[in-house]
Amino acid sequence: MPIVGHDATGRAPSGASGASGAGVAPGPGGPAGSAGAGARGHDHSVRLVLWRHGQTRWNAEGRFQGQSDIPLDPVGEQQADRAARLLAALQPSAIYSSDLARATMTAAPLARLTGLTVMSDKDLRERYGGLWEGLTDTEIRARYPVEHSQWRPPEGETSAAVAERACAALERIADTLTPGTLAVVVSHGAALRLGAARLLGLPEELWGVIGPLANCAWSVLGRRRGRWRLIEHNAGTLPAPVLSDDR
Repeated sequence: MPIVGHDATGRAPSGASGASGAGVAPGPGGPAGSAGAGARGHDHSVRLVLWRHGQTRWNAEGRFQGQSDIPLDPVGEQQADRAARLLAALQPSAIYSSDLARATMTAAPLARLTGLTVMSDKDLRERYGGLWEGLTDTEIRARYPVEHSQWRPPEGETSAAVAERACAALERIADTLTPGTLAVVVSHGAALRLGAARLLGLPEELWGVIGPLANCAWSVLGRRRGRWRLIEHNAGTLPAPVLSDDR
């Protein structure tokens, strides 16, 4: 799978089944109802499908991954293959991915199905978890009770910092698209949720109204006349449990 990289400030070249948790607007509605970007291009000038990576061993063990480079486990590979078949029906014009292995491995089957090159963006990485990375929630709660109650990893990134860099990456990606097209963005639970909340203009105290993404689930955002809208959330794998660094 070819991957074209760029730094956090450069612009890369341009190139569903499941329940809709948001309830704010009808989504593509699965493979049969996603008859390509052009079919719904009149609704939203551009769309971003925010796709969380598949399951890893650390997900299954309840360990905080952060930016530790943990690959997909066999379950995660199966999830990526299944979801890729659904997302390919949306006829994406581009695929962007975090450069961490669990994201690039998730993007790989979609790249094979569509023939698209995956563009890599470091700003799509997961929240850096500092001293929490590799620990279970029980261990974090015992060792860092105050920080756990505030969900503030020591030596890690703040929610605001993650939201800002992920939002900037999503805006850059949207700016590469022509009207009526969509890109699939493969990233991580907290990065996608916080970036989407920032992109939608929610104040920080309301970021929690957007729930976490399950492994290999996705959200759909649309931008029309410069305004963003949440079209679909946590689609594709419901009612699978959420195994995530996010809360």
